[in-house]
Amino acid sequence: MRHRLFAAHLSPELTASHLVKTFPVRSGDTVRVMRGDHKGSEGKVTRIDKKKYRIYVEGLTREKVDGTQIFVPIHPSKVMVTQLNLDDKWRKKILERKKFWKPKPKEPVRKLKGEPAAKVEEPPKVTEIKSRAAEEKVTEIQKTEEEKPLLETKPLAEKTLAEEKPVRKRTAKTKKVTAKKATVQEMKVESKKPAKERTPKAEKKKTKRKTGKKTEGGA
Repeated sequence: MRHRLFAAHLSPELTASHLVKTFPVRSGDTVRVMRGDHKGSEGKVTRIDKKKYRIYVEGLTREKVDGTQIFVPIHPSKVMVTQLNLDDKWRKKILERKKFWKPKPKEPVRKLKGEPAAKVEEPPKVTEIKSRAAEEKVTEIQKTEEEKPLLETKPLAEKTLAEEKPVRKRTAKTKKVTAKKATVQEMKVESKKPAKERTPKAEKKKTKRKTGKKTEGGA
């Protein structure tokens, strides 16, 4: 994947012949520096450093403090390829494959003097489209009305029987509820009456608790 980051622009002559704008740089390619301090210098790529993403070109050197000469590292984006090294057969195949998939530019159509100009079909207007859509809707509605079957009318007796609600059966719970409601209503009525007219409630007689006679010795 790292070799893709070494892609550089090809010269206009190479783009015209190979139909490719960019291509990864390899050692052996001739390169021209387009930006930086060494702008305009040209030479062959001697080494590629994939760890630091830099290339080293012949002739681009600098002197260290001890006096030794070292190559100047350059980023591949600042470079333009002027000549490709096609010793590798796989590199040739890649270029051919890219050329095959590249779409060809369309040639402009030339008109002759004697030939009549081709008629261009105008798109339908908005009003025409709306009128057509309205007509289609009307035809669809008419078709659906014709296809609908006649609804069968039910006799009135069946309707009345269906509409009648089923009578609920009185259960023990409903009886208790009705009895409670009646007692509550009676209590309300009595509370509204004056104190003289109120019926005295029957007092319940308290039953005395029977205790067994104690025998001698506490038994």
